[in-house]
Amino acid sequence: MSQLFHLENCFSTNDEIILLLNEDEPTAVFTFNQTQGRGQYGNIWKVVPNQNLAYSLAIKTSKINISDTFLNYYTAIIVRNFLANLTNGNVEIKWPNDIILNGKKICGILIEKKKVAKKEYYIIGIGINILQNDFSHLPKAGSILSITGLSFDLKDFATQFHQYLISKIEQIDSEEEILNIYNNSLFRKDEISVFQKNNVRQNGIIKNADKNGFLWIELENDGLQKFFHKEIELLY
Repeated sequence: MSQLFHLENCFSTNDEIILLLNEDEPTAVFTFNQTQGRGQYGNIWKVVPNQNLAYSLAIKTSKINISDTFLNYYTAIIVRNFLANLTNGNVEIKWPNDIILNGKKICGILIEKKKVAKKEYYIIGIGINILQNDFSHLPKAGSILSITGLSFDLKDFATQFHQYLISKIEQIDSEEEILNIYNNSLFRKDEISVFQKNNVRQNGIIKNADKNGFLWIELENDGLQKFFHKEIELLY
């Protein structure tokens, strides 16, 4: 069982959900008008009102039997699979947890740990671009509508997404299986790509992500190296 709340608007679903927590079961909140959403490492997640989904799920850390890194991987897999089933498009995971549809970013994920009343929770924040059409200021981004032409009722979409996420989060795969699926879903894996490190560009090939959250890249000039998020940028 779980609880799902709809807010007409809010600053951030990851913050708002703290006020709605249920100690006994997962709690989720969603809005189509989030004004101060956060992305990874302090980035801003901007949402055009009534066109996209901002969603957060709170679940006790004691209910999750995998590490933080693997929860990050597993959440990305769940979202990737949901969107792939929905769109029949080429949906991939851009390390560490952006979701790419036909080469364009349509989704970002932010997982935080928060302690409330001496109990620790994972707050899983997910933003999905659904109906937005104008991305002139964000050339790497898109939405389900702008990329595929598919249109959805936002409330129905949010409800279906929540039900799918809950069903998967309650039957977590083994870490070995998660890592295998995650690597098989990686955007631009085993392809020659351009990377930027310390303001210098060079070609490289993504080899795999590992159990500690690092991405291994075979660089043209520097050989095989591992990177944590923000230490290197994939240019596409």
